[in-house]
Amino acid sequence: MTQNLHPAAVSAAARSSSTANLAPLQAVIFDWAGTLVDFGSLAPTQIFVEAFATFGITITLAQARGPMGLSKWDHIHQLLQDPSIARQWQAQFGSAPEDKDVDAIYARFMPMQIAKVGEFSAPIAGAVELLQWLRAQGLKVGSCSGYPREVLNQLLPQALAAGIAPDHVVAGDELAAGGRPGPFMALANVLALGITDVRACVKVDDTVPGIVEGRNAGMWTVGLSLSGNEVGYSLAEYAKARAAEVDARVARAEAKLKAAGAHYVVRSVADLPAVLAQIATDMRQGKTPA
Repeated sequence: MTQNLHPAAVSAAARSSSTANLAPLQAVIFDWAGTLVDFGSLAPTQIFVEAFATFGITITLAQARGPMGLSKWDHIHQLLQDPSIARQWQAQFGSAPEDKDVDAIYARFMPMQIAKVGEFSAPIAGAVELLQWLRAQGLKVGSCSGYPREVLNQLLPQALAAGIAPDHVVAGDELAAGGRPGPFMALANVLALGITDVRACVKVDDTVPGIVEGRNAGMWTVGLSLSGNEVGYSLAEYAKARAAEVDARVARAEAKLKAAGAHYVVRSVADLPAVLAQIATDMRQGKTPA
């Protein structure tokens, strides 16, 4: 099918919304993989499969995607709770998986992810133009990720070179309070950016834990279906997919993200200008994220 995710899409939306009144919104806080970069959220998914394989454990891409949005240690821990994966571990090592086993897989995962993340640093179409538009509207741009800081340190310079440069970045392993689905990374952005009201923030994410994070932080939430983990196409797969198949996958993703509490769900960040204008209108009418 024809690729619709093109910078021109957000440019047109931005032009049509150039005089939009976004007050009283103050900030938009983005996830990274599947949201700003890495269409389909492919980098972490494939590495989980490869890391488990080094221990003789077979997991599918669908299983690897299941806990996406959590910090990577928590993600691995959650995968080991899957009955089929736990049975494999029991058969392979003679005991049920424990925290020390999560540590071992995490130690194997990290260098593999660091080595590969740069290959998946391309901005999602429209993301660069969207960040420029947000700043032109006077909004601040925050971000957070399930990626550990070591991985982000590899990703950020390449993303910056491509035009993706949020005002603040929080990694999944650097807050003592923990990561998603808790509100802590989103709230760390609030503090760093000097936001005066969490209800004036919008959290944008392609995963269930990321949406729950935003809701727990008291923010508006926008889920992304097509570009992210829930649909999981690579750009090549998307270009070849039949429209009916795409629509079916998107519908399932939208339902899942809405069930998690997303106030709005759109296909990608290219669709955000109109949604942000609607949220601002809602706020001026006295509506709140709650």
